[in-house]
Amino acid sequence: MKLSDFDFDLPETLIATRPEKPRSSARLLVSTAAGIRDAVVRDLADHLRPGDRLVFNNTKVIPARLFGARHRDSAQGPVSSKIEVTLLAPLVGGQWEALIKPLRKVAEGEEIAFSDALKARLVSKSEGQAVLDFTLTGDDFDAALAEAGHMPLPPYIAAKRPADAQDHDDYQPIFAERKGAVAAPTASLHFDDGVMASLHRRGVEHSFVTLHVGAGTFLPVKVDDISDHKMHAEWGEVTEEAAAEIAQTKAMGGRVIPVGTTALRLLETAGRGGEIAPWVGETDIFITPGFKFRVADALMTNFHLPKSTLMMLVSALTGKDRIDAVYAHAIAQKYRFFSYGDASLLWP
Repeated sequence: MKLSDFDFDLPETLIATRPEKPRSSARLLVSTAAGIRDAVVRDLADHLRPGDRLVFNNTKVIPARLFGARHRDSAQGPVSSKIEVTLLAPLVGGQWEALIKPLRKVAEGEEIAFSDALKARLVSKSEGQAVLDFTLTGDDFDAALAEAGHMPLPPYIAAKRPADAQDHDDYQPIFAERKGAVAAPTASLHFDDGVMASLHRRGVEHSFVTLHVGAGTFLPVKVDDISDHKMHAEWGEVTEEAAAEIAQTKAMGGRVIPVGTTALRLLETAGRGGEIAPWVGETDIFITPGFKFRVADALMTNFHLPKSTLMMLVSALTGKDRIDAVYAHAIAQKYRFFSYGDASLLWP
């Protein structure tokens, strides 16, 4: 299939820059073989059965966006220039892979200062990415990063407004636990204590897996033939406990519904052998139409960018014609799109 097959026209007014309050008041589009229904996230339990299992990604977003300055001497005297850094992934020895803007203006060996307590030296750069080695005043990197860093809002939000204190709550699921993501598993942002209580009363179970979402989730697909696209690898883990819970649900005739494409990609990675199993490592699984799903029976997810790998994934789950109908309905009914937008519950 071609990249253009996954394109659609989206009015800019439908791109959400803040989430609904409370979280569970977001709208929920439910797509089944019988058609499309409009609902609200707080009523999610009404669309599930006792014995079903939701699977959440419990990754925790770090304040991965840093704004600093590089200082150098010139013939005209000291020169300072502003630098923006987005951390991507930690490396052995405390170094980090990162995106730097503008990368071409920073030389290897140069230092970037983000605060009095946090500085970094550019170790190397290649193919648009960099490796940074941080130095601290003190020994608590997490504390220094929390003080200097900002929540890494997606580009389509950051272009409209800077991240602020409210985003530290809004851009984090209530059950975020394992630090490491530089983007939120956004379908999980709709869940609050009220929704979880209603699911419990309904007899819907839940499990947690971990996939540290990388900035690659926002990178555009640059090839026309989608089979030529290379996914960025992300670290994930399905524990023995989670695998056993999911396998038991399957054995008892329950349905497994990952909340978010990150949880789905991890489950299908761990299920490549034909059934779910404990798994840990890096996954670059690329799900496109024709993919055989082995674990996920449905998917709860937000509405995705045109021509993105996530549009390819939901098309693989529901079928291309139906996802086209879902998105046409969502646009016509003015659903809110992308990370802070509304949700959908998609059944094959």
